[in-house]
Amino acid sequence: MTSDTFLRLQARTQRFTLGTPRGFSTAPDGSHVLFLRSAGGEDRTHALWVQDLATGQETALAVPADLLAGGAEELSPEERARRERSRSQGAGILAAATDAAARTAAFTLSGRLFTADALTRETRELPATTPVIDPRPNPAGTHIAYVAGGALRVIGVDGADDRALAEPATADEAHGLAEFIAAEEMQRSRGYWWSPEGDRLLVAHTDNAPVQRWHIADPANPAAEPATVAYPAAGTPNATVRLEVIGLDGTRTPVAWDNKAFPYLVTAHWSRHGKPLIAVQTRDQRTVEVHAVDPATGATELLHTDTDDTWIEIFPGAPAWTPSGELVRIAAADGANRLFVGDTCVSGDLQVRSVLHVGDDVLFTASAEDPTQVHVYTSGPTRVSTEDGVHTAARAGGTTVLVSSSLDWDGPRVRVLRDGEQVGEVAVLATTPPIRPNVQLLTVGERDLRVALLYPSDHTPGTKLPVLLDPYGGPHAQRVLSTRGAFLHPQWLADQGFAVLVADGRGTPGRGPAWERAIHHDFAGATLDDQVDALTAVAADHPDLDLTRVAIRGWSYGGYLSALAVLRRPDTFHAAISGAPVTDWRLYDTHYTERYLGHPTDHPDVYDRNSLIDDAPTLTRPLLLLHGLADDNVVVAHSLRLSTALVAAGRPHTLLPLPGVTHMTPQEDDVAENFMLLQLRWLREALRTPE
Repeated sequence: MTSDTFLRLQARTQRFTLGTPRGFSTAPDGSHVLFLRSAGGEDRTHALWVQDLATGQETALAVPADLLAGGAEELSPEERARRERSRSQGAGILAAATDAAARTAAFTLSGRLFTADALTRETRELPATTPVIDPRPNPAGTHIAYVAGGALRVIGVDGADDRALAEPATADEAHGLAEFIAAEEMQRSRGYWWSPEGDRLLVAHTDNAPVQRWHIADPANPAAEPATVAYPAAGTPNATVRLEVIGLDGTRTPVAWDNKAFPYLVTAHWSRHGKPLIAVQTRDQRTVEVHAVDPATGATELLHTDTDDTWIEIFPGAPAWTPSGELVRIAAADGANRLFVGDTCVSGDLQVRSVLHVGDDVLFTASAEDPTQVHVYTSGPTRVSTEDGVHTAARAGGTTVLVSSSLDWDGPRVRVLRDGEQVGEVAVLATTPPIRPNVQLLTVGERDLRVALLYPSDHTPGTKLPVLLDPYGGPHAQRVLSTRGAFLHPQWLADQGFAVLVADGRGTPGRGPAWERAIHHDFAGATLDDQVDALTAVAADHPDLDLTRVAIRGWSYGGYLSALAVLRRPDTFHAAISGAPVTDWRLYDTHYTERYLGHPTDHPDVYDRNSLIDDAPTLTRPLLLLHGLADDNVVVAHSLRLSTALVAAGRPHTLLPLPGVTHMTPQEDDVAENFMLLQLRWLREALRTPE
């Protein structure tokens, strides 16, 4: 029997998330809710479930082992790429789309197309062209659209008349798929949208021909050919994106959208409440326009324009129409990211994060004074979630599925509300973590930085401890949240004999436009200063922190921040573990990098200031670089170029390449455990800290 160490259990349970229901689709009539969930806390294979809301009975509609007759799941390269972009782990049914009634669900397994009927409980495979990507029923539940081989196809829900509606002319083209930049940076994972009548679709056509090609090799398998990827690095061409309205009868109408002035298709929305909406963005991201599309002619009408001197933030769920035909949008105004219906702000002084559903009112998430808490509200605003913590929701008709996490309990709770009252609960089968975070949430320094401080569970006050900073610290990710799950791994690190600090500095979400934009052209200055200030302020009030032994570790942006710390602030940081760091921002993608640092041709000095390469000769502290060789997001060239510069400067360091690892860290039991124990041993040696 495998030893249940925390690290092994964390890996087997995918950070204690397996067995947690997600992907909710609620029937507008309140009869049932569909969701995805694995059978237990150590089961990686997700199935499709339905709960009868009248009885609370849960039934597995589609179980992968049954549908595949016990065979192993096989993923196409396209599906692997989609999962990498969304950071999806696990196996089985990881996404399911439904018709308007949430009766017919469509999903893929091993590239094959399946449907499930929530009322009859029948599941069947349809004879679709494989491998199937992103199947979606039309609102009426009569047809299913999907992508195969770059072509947008449609098939009857009865399995009849499978045909292509749009086929690519070259291998660089695709219909109905989100391009790399949209999926990785714009939170747009889809490339087509059904009309409310279900007789036509708004379809994105992408052409990667202008995009440079990079080659991701596997040095551990020299016989394998490198994978060739279209990677739009900062300053280089993006994919070309166009739109068409395509009817089930084969008619095709190009959308009159200026994709040269506005090359980024941010999102689209098509409901019965108005014409299709598209949001498009300039390359410098300082202007976003919302257009209504005439589906008969393809002509567009400009409805709204947002401009900003730095960039326009993208928010999930907006724009959209209300049933009365008013435009729903989120925009920076008067110091907050506010929710507007028409010209009226309906979110008060809240910092809005996303739109969840638009009906007679708008369901959205936002933070009030405390950015560590995220609540669900209806326009007004009226708060739906009541306990302290982090909440989200899904809604249809008068039924809301509320998902709540907190510092007061393990994992999420999933409750079903009707007219504000709880009428049911969806079972959570996740494994209970064996440790409970000993965490203090603090507000420190002149900028009121939000910081989490964790001591060992058996810490004796008055005992000096080495300090380990464990940040992400960059845009679009928040680490200091009022949930237990956010601090399980930091608590394990603390229990190894450290005082662990997790700090969210400028650029992180939840504190408004000025806070987010304070990093403009200044990754290296603002985000590093905030980590130093957080450490200094906490140590002033907590004398058990030994500032003569301070280390920092992180992954992705956190990896960049960690290497930056020992290169530029060796007076404060004595060792760093840098995982998958961006070391030269010219090697990272267009939409993310140019949003914050501008175009490299226009601002070469900004890129130089924020790069780590030229800092290599200054290294005087121990530095461990970790990088997956299969990473197609932050490619291994980042760490290799920094290592090369360090060698040229004669600066000792450690480089650990990880064969077969992408931008997601290893998750196999023994590998994940040894990977972390290796880092722990390295930290102790670097700080000269005994076990």
